[in-house]
Amino acid sequence: MQIIENLASGNIKTIAKTLSMVENQLSGAAELLLQLSFSKNIPIIGITGPPGAGKSSLVNSCIAHLLVENKKIAVLAVDPSSPFNYGSLLGDRIRMQSHFNNPNVFIRSVASRGHLGGLSSRIYEMCDVLRNCNFDYIFIETVGVGQSEVEIAGIADITIVVLVPESGDEIQAMKSGVMEIADIFAINKSDREGANKFTQTLKKLLHHQSKDAEIVQTIAIKNEGTKKLFAAIQKKHIAQQINEQKAHLLANRAWQLMASNLMKKYNYLDLLEEIKIAQTKQNFNLYRFIKNKLT
Repeated sequence: MQIIENLASGNIKTIAKTLSMVENQLSGAAELLLQLSFSKNIPIIGITGPPGAGKSSLVNSCIAHLLVENKKIAVLAVDPSSPFNYGSLLGDRIRMQSHFNNPNVFIRSVASRGHLGGLSSRIYEMCDVLRNCNFDYIFIETVGVGQSEVEIAGIADITIVVLVPESGDEIQAMKSGVMEIADIFAINKSDREGANKFTQTLKKLLHHQSKDAEIVQTIAIKNEGTKKLFAAIQKKHIAQQINEQKAHLLANRAWQLMASNLMKKYNYLDLLEEIKIAQTKQNFNLYRFIKNKLT
């Protein structure tokens, strides 16, 4: 298949068009996905954490570090979208603009389109397309909405949770969600007051939970700590290759894709129009409405 060959060669136009085809479920997308190969072991690195922690800046710093080693990098930056028109600012590109014209960097902003979990509904397929290209690393940056972003653990090989020294009060609120999926904690903006104290508090919490996660202090805008971060990434990537939880992650991924395929016959805009009419009737019952649609 010519598209597969063009992807493997790193043809940027083909990569961009293929991602659009898969993201929008255009004609030929399903057939193309069946032709994908998964023989390459390209690390997929998920970057998540609360808003304002500096996720985009950290990705930008990682790109700069890898370019020195002449690596090829792909970034899927997921931005929140309006629940009404699915539009999105796609602002993550602004912080990575210094790398736009580098031939070794491919950056794609993706609107979440109302999908929960900090990602996009087609992120699995888009990531698999990138795995068939000639990249050395793939980064996925989530929207930054807090503990609901645990879905990233189902697709990333390494999940990095980015926090800042002021996050101390958020640990207890977050630990039942996004805190538990971290392979690495990046304490960003660590030149701020309280960074060392916060790091020690986090270490004690992880020890209490018997969680084997690395903690690295970074100052992303100054490219400080990135080398240590990648040492932790390499260590975790080697360990993940024999990770017994891989089957669980793949099962979760299969479940998500199967559910998505089953929902294809329901068009959201058509459903919206039906809801507009149905809700004007007295005693509208959403559950009866759903039951009638499914039968």
